[in-house]
Amino acid sequence: MEEPLLLQHRDDRGVVTLTLNRPQAFNALSEAMLAALGEAVDALANDEAVRAVVLGASGKAFCAGHDLKEMRTEPSLQYYRRLFAQCTAVMLSIQRLPVPVIARVHGLATAAGCQLVAMCDLAVASREARFAVSGVNVGLFCATPGVALSRNVPRKAAFEMLVTGDFVSADKACALGLVNRVAAPGALDDEVEALVASIVAKPRVAIAMGKAVFYRQIEVGIESAYEDAVAAMACNMMDPSALEGVQAFIDKRAPSWSAAQAAAT
Repeated sequence: MEEPLLLQHRDDRGVVTLTLNRPQAFNALSEAMLAALGEAVDALANDEAVRAVVLGASGKAFCAGHDLKEMRTEPSLQYYRRLFAQCTAVMLSIQRLPVPVIARVHGLATAAGCQLVAMCDLAVASREARFAVSGVNVGLFCATPGVALSRNVPRKAAFEMLVTGDFVSADKACALGLVNRVAAPGALDDEVEALVASIVAKPRVAIAMGKAVFYRQIEVGIESAYEDAVAAMACNMMDPSALEGVQAFIDKRAPSWSAAQAAAT
């Protein structure tokens, strides 16, 4: 039997690891892979026990982008519109997930694979990882990956990557803002875990509310952004976890998030 295209594991903290599992194809995003990833993310969105998601991959590569062989089997405008719309829906579902999604990048991430890294909320890369939006090398400008890339790195750096298709190292990707942290290959999991542990130590409701407003405000003018942020913070402040956290600060003690949520139910 063939292994599933997407592996899933959940630990006792509610941290879910999704693993792209087409190693022989460098985890290229076939239609079936996109469907599996989209279904998994949509299911997690409705699961309040989930605290964080780690997105990794098996084999040598993180993700080589779209499956070009599959794309050539049906060369029609209608097919390509549908394919890129499917990919866009999956990318947006990651951003809309109420918990942080961390890309664990151990190898190359190219084209839509680089887009996938950019759409994750956070990214930790092995020093051996490399990144490129390389479609232009085969005559296809990476327009949709460019949407995500240009929201992560400075404009001129993004455009240079898009028009040259050149690879950038993990260290340069970190300097540009595409990834948060770079680790030695043997320390990648430890670095991911450090980030996860910091997240799950915080109240889920605050993280979920904060993630939603973060992405809303970043796309609008500053006055509208502040208006949205004011409303969100006021609502957040009325949550039992925030009230407990502030009181714990005043009392000079560690907050009890579980007790606060229990009192609310």
